[in-house]
Amino acid sequence: MNIIIGSDHAGFALKEHIKYFLNNTYGDVIDVGTGSNKSVDYPDFAFTVAEKVSSGEFERGILVCGSGVGMTIVANKVPGVRAVLCLDTDTAQMSRMHNDTNVLALAGRRTDVETAQTIVTTWLETEFDGGRHKRRLDKIRNIENNYRDKTW
Repeated sequence: MNIIIGSDHAGFALKEHIKYFLNNTYGDVIDVGTGSNKSVDYPDFAFTVAEKVSSGEFERGILVCGSGVGMTIVANKVPGVRAVLCLDTDTAQMSRMHNDTNVLALAGRRTDVETAQTIVTTWLETEFDGGRHKRRLDKIRNIENNYRDKTW
């Protein structure tokens, strides 16, 4: 599985831990920044990760900011991205089983390293259930498609 990861300054420390964990457990992960805890704008990194997942260049993306909220909002603006903010493994598991999420957001200021690793592992290893959930995802795709060509 190819994974891309990004963070802002508030998520930098946790991103570095997760990146190390992923490289040692799942193979190479591509890091698109940020490279320090110097203040940056989270939309830049969230969009880069989301766009590369949406295009199919990467199967999954992981984003980390202070709360996880901003990154999730930005990622979900990109068609084909189903981003979820997870603070626990139950949400990680259900988001994969029922929603086939492809971008995970973590809260760097609220999630310790051990919890984050457990969330990431659960999220990466849980399969999509399909069935009635596929029908619901198809409806989400239809919503995206209806707004893609709209001009405001």
